[in-house]
Amino acid sequence: MGFLLLLASYLVGSIPFGFLFGKLKGVDLRERGSGNIGATNAFRVLGRKLGVVVFLCDFLKGMIPALLGKLWGGPGWGAAAGIAAVVGHNWSVFLGFRGGRGVSTSAGVLVALTPKVILAALGTWLGVLLLTGYVSLSSITAALLAPVYAFLLRESPIYYFFIIPASLFIFLRHLPNIRRLLRGIEPRVRFW
Repeated sequence: MGFLLLLASYLVGSIPFGFLFGKLKGVDLRERGSGNIGATNAFRVLGRKLGVVVFLCDFLKGMIPALLGKLWGGPGWGAAAGIAAVVGHNWSVFLGFRGGRGVSTSAGVLVALTPKVILAALGTWLGVLLLTGYVSLSSITAALLAPVYAFLLRESPIYYFFIIPASLFIFLRHLPNIRRLLRGIEPRVRFW
């Protein structure tokens, strides 16, 4: 049963919503903007409405498997199902094992597992975004601080089996963004 949960979580995580909604508009997100199939590139290329839809779909494909795993087998299975969903998003079987960066999907998992950590990470994400205008820097900072928040908030150590790998995945998947940030060519959001 555990294997089926992980397989189903991976397959759900693999559904490339950004790619699919892009195709509905006649656009391949892998060839436009940052080349990413995630919500940020969907916002830039497909517009605000479809960007929100892609975010919600990617968020739910993390939250639902983690919640079902937690309800079925406890926190450890919730964390395992969450990791499987994020791995599916990042390395989708439907896109030749390519995918997104895992931020929205990881956020969904955190809501299911530990809402206090996601609230702290969201505050960090928003703060960095408002200060710098860089979505990528906001995501990287929030991801790297998530394990610290889990420790400070005295979350169950079992959740580290999700939080630490997910944070590392987000950091590693953002290496191209980090290189663009260092070169001063990373796109930014303009608020004012």
